[in-house]
Amino acid sequence: MKITNETKIGALTSVAIVLLILGFNFLKGKDLFSHSKKIYAVFKNVDGLELSNSVSIKGLNVGSVYAIKATDPNIDGILVTISMKQDVNIPKNSAAVIKSALISSSNIVINKGDATEMLQDGDTLQTVDQGSILSEVQGRLAPVMKSLNKTLSSLDSLILQITTMFNPEVKNNFAAIISNLAKSSVSLQIMLNDRTSALAHTMIHLDSFTNNLASNNQRITGTLDNLEKTTNKLANAQIDETLASAQNAMNSLRDALNKVNSPNGTLGLLINDKKLYLNLESTTRSLNILLDDLRMHPKRYVNISVFGSKDKKGPLMAPLNDSSANSNPPTKK
Repeated sequence: MKITNETKIGALTSVAIVLLILGFNFLKGKDLFSHSKKIYAVFKNVDGLELSNSVSIKGLNVGSVYAIKATDPNIDGILVTISMKQDVNIPKNSAAVIKSALISSSNIVINKGDATEMLQDGDTLQTVDQGSILSEVQGRLAPVMKSLNKTLSSLDSLILQITTMFNPEVKNNFAAIISNLAKSSVSLQIMLNDRTSALAHTMIHLDSFTNNLASNNQRITGTLDNLEKTTNKLANAQIDETLASAQNAMNSLRDALNKVNSPNGTLGLLINDKKLYLNLESTTRSLNILLDDLRMHPKRYVNISVFGSKDKKGPLMAPLNDSSANSNPPTKK
């Protein structure tokens, strides 16, 4: 049987189309000759994610993106089909996140959970939405740009002020200020060079004072050491105990004064009882009368004269003054 050229061309074209389809699917990461496990993940945003992008766990490439399609006409979610190249155990509470890059395309990273039950073919992964690197960089650059704008505004204001300072009037003021500064420096130099000026004397006295301090450095150190020792002794002294003893002494003295002022004690009676005072005064008066009578009439009490007679005068009824006693001495009979 003879095959025509048209048949050969048609068969070759069919084979070429099949090879093209197979190659295209192979480049997209689809293996048409072997069935691999498929798992799914629903994201709100798949910015930068393309078909055949890698899917990794702990940095190991375990699969690729097989298909991307919307879950509904409103695109409330985007369903991503993941084709697993390796047979790995993925816990059911694992989560998938899209990692974006500035230069390369995005990829899916699966963070493994700790569940004991594993995902099976056709199960759906949990997902975590994460902003892209560009949006994160923009968020971090926003406050920097705001601060930069403020700095530029301040710099602009400073430049305007500097430009206004260099008008002719301000230039003349600057020239006058510089001239005054030059005159002041010359005057100061003259005062420093003049040994008779007050400033020169002040500098000399200051130099002498610093020299005295330097020469008496050891004495000052010794004084400070003695002061430190004194403060240490004061700190170690039993001041609290001394004050407590003084307080106890004051309390004892107060108790003694209270007892003296109290009419119940002997001293209190002597000080506060008027009747006792009057009795003491009466006793003292009687004793004075007795002593004066004994002095004026000694023979009445002691009779040692052989020839004398007994003094028969009556006793004294009141004490005598010293002048009366001296003017009327007793007479011998």
